[in-house]
Amino acid sequence: MNVVVVESPAKAKTINKYLGSGYKVLASFGHVRDLPAKDGSVLPDQDFEMLWEVDGASAKRLKDIADAVKSSDGLFLATDPDREGEAISWHVLDMLNKKRVLNGKTVKRVVFNAITKKAVLDAMADPRDIDVPLVDAYLARRALDYLVGFNLSPVLWRKLPGARSAGRVQSVALRLVCDRESEIERFISEEYWNLSALLKTPRGDEFEAKLVAANGKRLQPRSIANGEEAGTLKALLEGATYVVDTVEAKPVKRNPGPPFTTSTLQQAASSKLGFSASRTMQIAQKLYEGVDIGGETVGLITYMRTDGVQMAPEAIDAARKAIVDQFGQRYMPEKARFYSTKAKNAQEAHEAIRPTDFNRSPDLVRQFLDADQLRLYDLIWKRGIASQMASAEIERTTAEITADNKGEKAGLRAVGSVIRFDGFIAAYTDQKEDGEQSDDGDEDGRLPEINARENLAKQKINSTQHFTEPPPRYSEASLIKKMEELGIGRPSTYAATLATLRDREYVTIDKRKLIPQAKGRLVTAFLESFFTKYVEYDFTADLEEKLDRISAGELNWKQVLRDFWKDFFSQIEDTKELRVTNVLDSLNEALAPLVFPKREDGGDPRICQVCGTGNLSLKLGKYGAFVGCSNYPECNYTRQLSSEGGSEAEGVALNEPKNLGVDPVTGEELTLRSGRFGPYIQRGDGKEAKRSSLPKGWKPEDIDYEKAMALISLPRDIGKHPETGKMISSGIGRYGPFLLHDGGYANLESVEDVFSIGLNRAVTVIAEKANKAPGGRGRTAAAALKELGEHPDGGAITVRDGKYGPYVNWGKVNATLPKGSDPQALTVEEALVLIATKAGKAPASKSKAKPKAKAAAAETKTTKTAAKPKTAKAKAPAKTKKSKE
Repeated sequence: MNVVVVESPAKAKTINKYLGSGYKVLASFGHVRDLPAKDGSVLPDQDFEMLWEVDGASAKRLKDIADAVKSSDGLFLATDPDREGEAISWHVLDMLNKKRVLNGKTVKRVVFNAITKKAVLDAMADPRDIDVPLVDAYLARRALDYLVGFNLSPVLWRKLPGARSAGRVQSVALRLVCDRESEIERFISEEYWNLSALLKTPRGDEFEAKLVAANGKRLQPRSIANGEEAGTLKALLEGATYVVDTVEAKPVKRNPGPPFTTSTLQQAASSKLGFSASRTMQIAQKLYEGVDIGGETVGLITYMRTDGVQMAPEAIDAARKAIVDQFGQRYMPEKARFYSTKAKNAQEAHEAIRPTDFNRSPDLVRQFLDADQLRLYDLIWKRGIASQMASAEIERTTAEITADNKGEKAGLRAVGSVIRFDGFIAAYTDQKEDGEQSDDGDEDGRLPEINARENLAKQKINSTQHFTEPPPRYSEASLIKKMEELGIGRPSTYAATLATLRDREYVTIDKRKLIPQAKGRLVTAFLESFFTKYVEYDFTADLEEKLDRISAGELNWKQVLRDFWKDFFSQIEDTKELRVTNVLDSLNEALAPLVFPKREDGGDPRICQVCGTGNLSLKLGKYGAFVGCSNYPECNYTRQLSSEGGSEAEGVALNEPKNLGVDPVTGEELTLRSGRFGPYIQRGDGKEAKRSSLPKGWKPEDIDYEKAMALISLPRDIGKHPETGKMISSGIGRYGPFLLHDGGYANLESVEDVFSIGLNRAVTVIAEKANKAPGGRGRTAAAALKELGEHPDGGAITVRDGKYGPYVNWGKVNATLPKGSDPQALTVEEALVLIATKAGKAPASKSKAKPKAKAAAAETKTTKTAAKPKTAKAKAPAKTKKSKE
């Protein structure tokens, strides 16, 4: 018997069926160990030794793997085919070596790009060893991200209170968003005019021609700068006669794009389906790991983290055959199409994302997929098969026309296109759905019959005014595209980077656009002023290239770290002498449009509008930055710093609460106020007054009595759960709107749901949350591993798998199983003893926090890596020993 280790349990179940009884497939559930999120996990003074930690759940899974390996003939490490997957295999192998369970057994690494029987069996027949350079690249990347995060973030905390964190890729991505916002603020709109003529042929057909030349000069885009110029040219066209000079019909071929990479899939899913990057990857993961189709679980797409645009030869052959079967012989080009990858490192440029079987069209799998899975699969299937189809043949017709007004002449042009053969466009139901553009970017309609030298009749002259617009804010799709162009980050990092920016409240998303918040702009301005090198695009891209070269075996990973750390540590040390006044002066200048927005009365925005003599400046409080007056405490004018700047009214609002009415139950006044952390509702006065911040998206000017009462009355009872009989309530917390039921939380999609959701929908949301895999943001009970029966006092007893390992659950009592216990072998009698012992230590009258703390402490004892002392030098020898156990 051989042991096979994969990452996910879903994949393990499917692959076990493919391999048969001679193999035992176990899941690692992703990474089995990680760097503890505390200072001292990477030790530069000890040549970047990395101190890994195994949590309770991973320790249990590693034990299961080790026990299976002991009685096996060999070990196959079959984690994902990328750098992270290689690292997981390395971690598992390293831990098994430390446990001394291999004893000379054969250990091989296998990779497959798709979860299909053929792909898996082919991979098992062609094993290899661990790719050491790829692991080195992982270690270097992990160490760099850790060193930047855990050394730069404390600088932010000390010098810029309220800032959450900084990161090697995260901060550069944030800078892109903030730089775009600065461009928008600096943008000055310019006026321009466009002119066109509606003309009629001798046969009575109408078409539109655009003005492109006047008085012997070619007109550039936006060259007609004002209404006076436009009026002069319109007068010329109004009194002119029109003759067709030339008509040219030119055939144009339009080629399909390559199949998807990670970034192009995320971009397409964002623009066409409205999916976030993380949502796209979540759905793609499920399509890759497998879907039950007619009783068989099969992967529908190839691995979804890739820079590559090429397809395997057998996939190209399958695509060409499917093209003939589904579209006809003419749609298959004479030769197969081959695309070159843009990835800088071939080792990480895996096959493109494509269907595992091109004959499995979206219509054939529709009944087995949910709506979002089908939409994403449809996108991938169409792009994949279109990439091997014939070019579209288009006839582009251009008519050049002369307007003559008593010797004054102007040139007009009409352009139209006709698809003579749709080619790859046939793969799409909508001609524009694929997002491809013709070579010159135009999408023109069809022209009527127009002949050279014939006269045309003028129907109407159109003169339209326009204004240039600022560059658009980034969407997730366009930011990913920009990061890819600059060489910042890699496919596996994009979704996580964007999620971090949102979670840190550095950016918000409004109508799919990324808007930098004041906190994010402060962090960016600080880093640009005092850590310029480390947020430069070229520097970050150069470091990414070095990581790629490490994985190609061209650079030593420790030397790359040494070179980086020398300069970075010096820069960190220099900031120790940095005074807060230096920071504020720099930020005042860098963020002047944000800190000192223009005043409506035209006054100096840097002078306090309350006292009239003090100078306004950024101030740093315990929880972040705000604008205050230099005459404090005599003048207590303050203003919250926001992305929209501010107004005089905001400063006064702090000291002048707005009365909204009276709570009919308590008789206390409801007021709208503004504080350091933004606007909020308050009921009553004094320390006992209840307060509630306005949710995101709620503007102070829109708050009335009804909204204030709804907000201050939270949490809202919705109704009792039909199965448990316990109340379901809704509210707004630190992580947004939520449902609460029996101690478990489930996220709601919007703030409005908090006030409107009904009982039936609430029950459904809670059920959906309970069925989700671990890792969601909301807190829900873990899935039951085993049901033991009824407790003598009523209520089910179950065995569950939690963050710190398996435990027994009865109602609100959770009792951890003893170390080494088999949860499947636990009896109801043993469970009753554990529950009674636990309940005796944590009676119901005590707060929930204490039992949780004790449980966490107990679980900590089961972790093999002990907590580290604060000082790196003092802890290093002991920690090193622990990390090798």
